[in-house]
Amino acid sequence: MPRLLSSHRLLLAALALIALLPARLLAQDVSEYGMKAVLFYRLSQFVYWPGGAPPPKPTVLCVVGKNPFGSALNQIDGGTPNIEVRLTPTDLSVCHLLFIPRSESVSLAFWLERSASRQLVTVSDIAGFARAGGMIELPLDGARIGIVLNRRTAQNRGFEFNAQLLRLARVIEP
Repeated sequence: MPRLLSSHRLLLAALALIALLPARLLAQDVSEYGMKAVLFYRLSQFVYWPGGAPPPKPTVLCVVGKNPFGSALNQIDGGTPNIEVRLTPTDLSVCHLLFIPRSESVSLAFWLERSASRQLVTVSDIAGFARAGGMIELPLDGARIGIVLNRRTAQNRGFEFNAQLLRLARVIEP
C-alpha cells in the first residue's frame, strides 16, 4: 500500500496548494478530484524536463477518456498563460502531462504504450499505475491523497523530480 502523506506534510502541502487556488474555487468544498486537479495542475512545477530544458510554455495538460475533474481544471486555469488544458486530445505529441483517469483502467496498457515514445509525464489515480509503468500515481485513502512516483520510468524518459516532490512522495522501484 502506498505511503500516504502524513497529517503534518499533507497540511503543509494542502496549504501551499490552496494558497495558489483562485478565490472562486476556495468558495466551494474541495472534492477528491478538486484536490487532484490542483495537484495535476501544479505538478509541472516539480518536474525537471529532459536535457535540463525549462518547462514548455505553454505547458499542456491533457486528460484522456472521461474527465473526472469536471470544471475544476478550468476554474484553476483561470487565465494562466503558461498552462493550457486539453480534454480528450487526438494527438498526444501536444501534451506535456497526461492524466489517465480510473475510467481508462481497462485501456491502461494502451495509454502507457502510446505515451512511451513521447516526452510527457504520465499521471493517474488508477491503483497500481506507478508499478505498471506510469510516472505519478495519486491514490486516495480516506480523505488523503498520496503521491507515488516511479522514478525509474521518469528517468528512462529523461525526467527527474524536484526534491520537494520526492520528500512528499513514496518512490517505488517496480
